[in-house]
Amino acid sequence: MNPSTPDKDLAAQWSVARRLYPIYFELAREFVIDVAACADLEAGTETPGKEAVEQANHWIEEMDQRVQVHQLRQFLQTSSVVSPDGLLGLAQHFLAKKERTDAIRDKVDFLLVQYFSQLAPTGLVDAEVDLAYVAQAMEPVLGKVELKPPVWLNALDRVLEAARRCRSLDELLHGGVLEQGRKAKSLAGDLFYLPVALVAFTRFGYLMRRVFFRLMLGDLNLILDGLSELEEKGIKTIDCRRAQFSAEEPILRLRMICQSWKVMFQAEYSSGSPLRMLVDLRASVDYALGRGKTQEAETKADAKTKAAPGAKPTAKPAVPAAKPVAKPAATAPAKPAPTLKPVAKPAVQPAAGAKPAPAMAKAAASVAGAKAPAVSKPVARPAAAPAAAAKPKAKPVDSSDVPEFEISVEGDWDADSGEQPGKKKG
Repeated sequence: MNPSTPDKDLAAQWSVARRLYPIYFELAREFVIDVAACADLEAGTETPGKEAVEQANHWIEEMDQRVQVHQLRQFLQTSSVVSPDGLLGLAQHFLAKKERTDAIRDKVDFLLVQYFSQLAPTGLVDAEVDLAYVAQAMEPVLGKVELKPPVWLNALDRVLEAARRCRSLDELLHGGVLEQGRKAKSLAGDLFYLPVALVAFTRFGYLMRRVFFRLMLGDLNLILDGLSELEEKGIKTIDCRRAQFSAEEPILRLRMICQSWKVMFQAEYSSGSPLRMLVDLRASVDYALGRGKTQEAETKADAKTKAAPGAKPTAKPAVPAAKPVAKPAATAPAKPAPTLKPVAKPAVQPAAGAKPAPAMAKAAASVAGAKAPAVSKPVARPAAAPAAAAKPKAKPVDSSDVPEFEISVEGDWDADSGEQPGKKKG
């Protein structure tokens, strides 16, 4: 730090550090990150000296480096300690960084979407979420934004349209749609930080979350309907090894697990495993009903396709790759936006005195009494006692293969209504 740094700047830096410290300290405890407490920040010193401010900045910087984006996603969507004001502070902190790495960009992207999601009122329909509406909501973070989006941002709308045409979570995950969204963000480079681009990507991330909501809950309803059909045929168990369950998994247990998943969608699926579990469980039920292929048959078919001379990938990109260009588009027409009311609580509020419940994999264990598939964690935790019947463990997931759009839901949500629980009506 420059020795001539004015006291006003030191005070501003200290204010930022005090704002972020309780969030980062809880996050470190959640993920067992080995970091010592910062004594002056812990004590809540009002007027620290320059050395104390430097130590605080060093502590915050160390946590910036050690906290991964998937950890930030999971914590902020399941914690009750982070308010919209806390999200605002985190977003402003990362936006102010001079070094703009991919990790910082992804954190900014998530924080802006999460902030907007907590402000958006229940009953908001997709058609109302235009650039003008999002820009109004994001003024505390981005200030007044001039809505003259460059034409390369139109690629985001094409990705959204492709996502809305998907009929299942499997189709969304493996149809090339998400890759196109990531590509648009990557190709933007430093243009990603243009205020109008930040507004556009915030809108994109929020609407993509809604697509996830609809497809996940749609898949769950289809699984439950399929289980009912199997029960009517007198079938008691099905082979669910592909979904990390047993070769003779009781339908009654699967029904209980699905019902628990329906009310426990939380951010832990960002590890990747629970999403694949849901996709594979639907495939297992479809196969039991005679409507699908075995995992072995699909694997052989994929291998045969790849081995064939001149074989081409079957999945085509959903939209052309976005390329930044200098030519701006016409000014987006403004329209009266519904009133935004800040929500005092995060999207997921745990029961009083209880730790936020983990998501799908652990829900399966708590409801069915079986050992849940392993979900990747940043650090090792004590292993749980082995269940009576050994189940295959989920393959560890590379943190680079984390889904782009995270979701947090509390209670049953009607996919047809487009409303999300846990929010007050505006």
